[in-house]
Amino acid sequence: MQRGSNPVGPRKDDELKHELEGYLRSSQHTHVEEGSDPEPPADDDIRVGSSGPVPPPGAERQQTWAQAETEALRLEMARHLERAVFPADRRTVLDVLEEHHAPDTVLEAARHLPESGTYANVTEVVAAVDGDRRPAEGE
Repeated sequence: MQRGSNPVGPRKDDELKHELEGYLRSSQHTHVEEGSDPEPPADDDIRVGSSGPVPPPGAERQQTWAQAETEALRLEMARHLERAVFPADRRTVLDVLEEHHAPDTVLEAARHLPESGTYANVTEVVAAVDGDRRPAEGE
């Protein structure tokens, strides 16, 4: 085989092919540059939410925090409840969460579900839990 002006010889070609083989099979980078890796946040770093600036103290801030807590609960429940479970009742939801080793906060929230009722998806489960946890107007 004629290589012409190729500066790389057959031995170097084989080395490069061997290095590239892992990359092609894994669909990920095989070499990591330490400078490109982000550092994990420190314990004393200020945590900034993705929702933007913090609202002023008062009802708006409380509402924003309640919405964030509800969304976090929904996401966490969705991680542990597969779609095949639904429609489900309270006992089924609790059994599946325990089976999937859901965090205690999620289990505790699910224990607030009403004894009667059937839920078509995670959003309905969280709505039932959230409605049970919220105080009535005027309390």
